[in-house]
Amino acid sequence: MTQAVEDQNQTPAPRHSQKDNALHRREGRNAAQCVKEAEKWSPESGLQHSDSEEQNEEDEQESTSCPTARQVGGLAQRSHLGAPDGGWGWVVLVATMLVLALTLAFPSCIGIFYTDLQTEFDASNTETSWVPAIMTAVLHAGGPLCSMLVERFGCRVTVMVGGLLSGLGMAVSALARTITDIYVTSGITGLGFCLSFQPSVTIMGHYFVRRRVFANALSSTGTALGLSSLPLIANILLSWFGWRGSFLILGGVLLNCCVCGAVMRPLGPPLGPNKPRHSQVLDKPNDFPLQQERKGLKDHIKTVLCGFLAFLHRHMAFDLLVSNARYRAFAVGVTWMMLGCVVPLVYLVPYATHNNMELDRAALLMSVMGLVNIAVRPIAALVLGLPRFRGSSSFVYVFAGAVLLNGLSNCICGVSASFEVLLVYVMIFGLSMSVAGSLLYTVLMDTVEMSRFPSALGLLCMLESGTLLIGPPLAGVLVDSTGQYSYVFYACSVCVSSASVFLMGFFYFLDGKREAEKKKKSMKTPSDLYQKPIVILAPDCQCSHVASKGRKSENTLYVTSV
Repeated sequence: MTQAVEDQNQTPAPRHSQKDNALHRREGRNAAQCVKEAEKWSPESGLQHSDSEEQNEEDEQESTSCPTARQVGGLAQRSHLGAPDGGWGWVVLVATMLVLALTLAFPSCIGIFYTDLQTEFDASNTETSWVPAIMTAVLHAGGPLCSMLVERFGCRVTVMVGGLLSGLGMAVSALARTITDIYVTSGITGLGFCLSFQPSVTIMGHYFVRRRVFANALSSTGTALGLSSLPLIANILLSWFGWRGSFLILGGVLLNCCVCGAVMRPLGPPLGPNKPRHSQVLDKPNDFPLQQERKGLKDHIKTVLCGFLAFLHRHMAFDLLVSNARYRAFAVGVTWMMLGCVVPLVYLVPYATHNNMELDRAALLMSVMGLVNIAVRPIAALVLGLPRFRGSSSFVYVFAGAVLLNGLSNCICGVSASFEVLLVYVMIFGLSMSVAGSLLYTVLMDTVEMSRFPSALGLLCMLESGTLLIGPPLAGVLVDSTGQYSYVFYACSVCVSSASVFLMGFFYFLDGKREAEKKKKSMKTPSDLYQKPIVILAPDCQCSHVASKGRKSENTLYVTSV
């Protein structure tokens, strides 16, 4: 008897056994019991009272099969916090704008006090330039510390602590007697800026997912708001109260970061003391002596090393520099860019006043730059937030193009120091800075996973702090040795432009490599997966080669007789 055996297997429909049905009924009872416990739970007291100790023990045993009443009640309490992309997120967006205005834009107004600090402490350009350099460098270098505080206490508390530190540091600066005292207080102020700035950017990524590009671009308008208002405010305060009184008043203004941090409510319930987020190695430091006695010094060192590596993985993301080529290229390019990106903001006012321009008109140039930022960043947010741009991989090229324009614009400033030429310069500089600032954190969020964003941002800021620290002092050395401020802007043009070319070239290479891999995978057909002969064995059967329908094949064997 001859039979044709089909090579396609049919999967039988799944059947539910009585055991599965009993399991479903038990899970339903557990869910109903959890709901009843949630209704009994008192949020004011935070405790659920039982009739006896035996009942408490039974509740603890049942806690492994369903969430506790405290957890259910806590989730119910926090359901009003608003879903991402709306609700309370808009309040957080406004608070983030104000934080960025008071932190990222604040070092630019130090240029207003540049000449007064030189006169007060009889300091050179190099010595005075360390003040904004230290403030900006610590602002970025405190990333790992900020990441630890955010993980332990959350974004809200960290921002409020940062506002308190920045206000205290600026107020104490008014009591400085030497330029070294200003260095110390500038470091305290910069650390406060770091603790306020980075958590604000991090919490924005959690409140906005679908509208993340729009939210990041709109929140960066806060930097423009600070650039346009702080120089004018600083100039008015300087004329009325001097630099010491101005520092004291600005310290009080910086305390508003505490108010902004108070409205940054977390989306989910905080982890309790019984559910730490740290690894097992870091959660049990008291076990180290016991492990040393049992396993010896070698195992103890190995354990400590593993804990240290886990710490670096969580807070500094050094592993991304090795495993993620796009993040590595972005970090190198942005770090090199920062060497000449902030220096023009510090030396623009001294450059203008050195060429016999009034201080009021020089401060007006900084305000015009901020106004251009305010006008451009919302437009960039609307355009880049359109549906056609969502999920696009071209944001990095727009970012690099804006950086290139920003670098080339510094050559305009070096040509002449007249008010008209500098006005054109600040408009082009502000335009390019607006687009680049709107996309900086968006490109970083597209480069790494959102769960690794705080540590990736912390490492990037720490790398930036090195170039931000040495940038203004190097410019001061150049001014002291040549006596010309124009060379500073030419050097900044070379640094920023070369960084943009590096970003364009490296990301173009990585995108080309990715497309080549996609094409290579798409060239594989389903038939390539069936190269080996298919042999169906049965007892007492004879086999022969039979061509398959549709194409000739010698790799399939069919049973022809039994």
